[in-house]
Amino acid sequence: MKNLFNLLLKTLSAMCFTMFCLSAHAEVDADGAKDFAKQNNCFRCHGVDKDKDGPAFTKSAAKFKADPKGEEKLLHHLTSGEKAKFPDGHEEDHMILKSDDQSKIKNLVDWILSL
Repeated sequence: MKNLFNLLLKTLSAMCFTMFCLSAHAEVDADGAKDFAKQNNCFRCHGVDKDKDGPAFTKSAAKFKADPKGEEKLLHHLTSGEKAKFPDGHEEDHMILKSDDQSKIKNLVDWILSL
């Protein structure tokens, strides 16, 4: 009986965790994120799944998802103007996202991390 209870508890915990993760990604407005990225010329240097002068968003997502503070670091990178390194070795200030609506920036970060 105790083993059955433990199995049931583990199963319910896993289901709750999965539902939480799926609901977090369901809130991302992918079209809104892409439109916001276009308005800020992000696609000039980044492709969704293809490197350009900057890394593909899928590559950035993998990098930042692996870091416990990845979301915070990505948000800082997009809003601070810190240096971006280019394939030829030179560095430039990364463009700062322009918006009075912080939810648009958050949505873009969430979208990138969902890739």
